[in-house]
Amino acid sequence: MEHLALSNGVQMPLLGYGVYQVDSGDAERCVAEALEVGYRHIDTAQAYYNEEGVGRAIAKSGVPREELFVTTKVWIYHAGEKNAAASIDGSLRKLGLDHVDLLLVHQPFGDYYGTWRAMEAAYRAGKARAIGVSNFYPDRLVDLCRFCEIPPMVNQVETHVFQQQRAAREVMDRLGVIHESWGPFAEGRNGFFENPVLEAVGAKHGKTIAQTALRFLIQSGVAAIPKSSRKERMAENFQVLDFELDAEDLDALRALDTGESLFFSHYDPEFVDYMAEFGHRVM
Repeated sequence: MEHLALSNGVQMPLLGYGVYQVDSGDAERCVAEALEVGYRHIDTAQAYYNEEGVGRAIAKSGVPREELFVTTKVWIYHAGEKNAAASIDGSLRKLGLDHVDLLLVHQPFGDYYGTWRAMEAAYRAGKARAIGVSNFYPDRLVDLCRFCEIPPMVNQVETHVFQQQRAAREVMDRLGVIHESWGPFAEGRNGFFENPVLEAVGAKHGKTIAQTALRFLIQSGVAAIPKSSRKERMAENFQVLDFELDAEDLDALRALDTGESLFFSHYDPEFVDYMAEFGHRVM
C-alpha cells in the first residue's frame, strides 16, 4: 500500500475503507470483510452511529493494532472544548481503542475552535496520532491554521473527477495539509458510472470506472476512502495499485472537472441553517 506522510511524520495509507451510511448493525461485517480484503485504513465518525461495529470488527480481526489506521470525527452536536473532549473519550470507548490514528472536526460549524482545542489536547495526550478537519473550505482552513497551536494535518473534502478541488488543493499544499477525498464516486451522481471518458480510460487499462476514478485520485496524491457493503466491490476498489495512468489519461480525466460541488455549499445560508438544525437533531 502507498502512503502519504502527514506533517508530523505519521504515514497514512492512500486508500482506505469508509463506512458512511453503513448501518450500525452491518458495520461489523463490512469492516471485517474490508480487513480480510486487505484494507488497513478504516474511516468512521460519531455521526455515522457505527463506531461500535467498527470496533468489534477490529477487535476480532486479529490484525495487529500497529498495522491499522483508524479515523473518526467529532460531530457538530459535540462542538466546544468540554463537549468535544468528552465525546472523544466516548468514541474511543465505542471503538475499543486507546487511540485513533486520525481525529477530524467533521464540519466547520458551531464552536469548532473549542473543538480544535480539545483535539489538540487529545493529540498531546496520545489519544490521536494525528488531527485534522473535514469539509473545511480554503478560507476556514487558512483561518484555523493561523489561529491554532497545532495546524490541521488532513482536510477531508468532497473530491472526485467532477469536483477535483484544484484551488483548495493549492491552499492545502501551501499549508502542508494532506488532501483526502470523501465521495470518490460522487455517490453515482452526474452519471458517474456511465461516464464515457472514465469508461474509455478504464478500458485502456482493463479496469472498471470505479478503479479508474480511484487511481486518478491516488495518483494525484489524494487519499480516498471508497465505501461498499459488498465484499467483491471492496476487493475491486482495492485493486488500483497495479496500473498507472499516463499523461493522456490524466489530461482527459482532469478535463471532467466542473469545479462545483454535487452535494452542497457551505456558502449557502440555507445549507448552514440546515446543518445547525441537523447537527443537533442527529445525535
